[in-house]
Amino acid sequence: MTGLMIGDLARQAGVATSALRYYEKVGLLPSPARASNRRQYDRGVLGRIRIILLARDAGFSISETRAFLNGFPVGTRPALRWREMAKRKIAELDELTTRLSQMRSILNASFQCECRRLEDCERLLAARTCCGPGPKSRRVSTASTAKDSLARLRTKPAPPN
Repeated sequence: MTGLMIGDLARQAGVATSALRYYEKVGLLPSPARASNRRQYDRGVLGRIRIILLARDAGFSISETRAFLNGFPVGTRPALRWREMAKRKIAELDELTTRLSQMRSILNASFQCECRRLEDCERLLAARTCCGPGPKSRRVSTASTAKDSLARLRTKPAPPN
């Protein structure tokens, strides 16, 4: 039985040949046999590629996908692997969702800025002890805080030019 040439496998899998070479290089695909220095893939590798693509679509990195494929004891059922990896990825997504919500709140509050000059915004932000990079415990990034700060700034007259 002859193996699949890289181009044929790429067409069947719906990926570029460069992706297959990359997956091989990073350890997601086993090195195929060679005939006349050409890769000859076993037809069974198509299933492995589908798992790699599924993991990619679920947001797993190359490193995480490699851990899924090779980082569990031999004989570990795929369902147990998926559950373990999914728990970690869902926790990551929860953190990202919280961060995205905070970002949306900041953007929504910022669009309500009524500062007349950039210097007014700078003064407002400089007066806040809870902004800028630093430990999360010191950062306040809710829309209500931003709105409160903007309201305080609006009540102060702008210094003359």
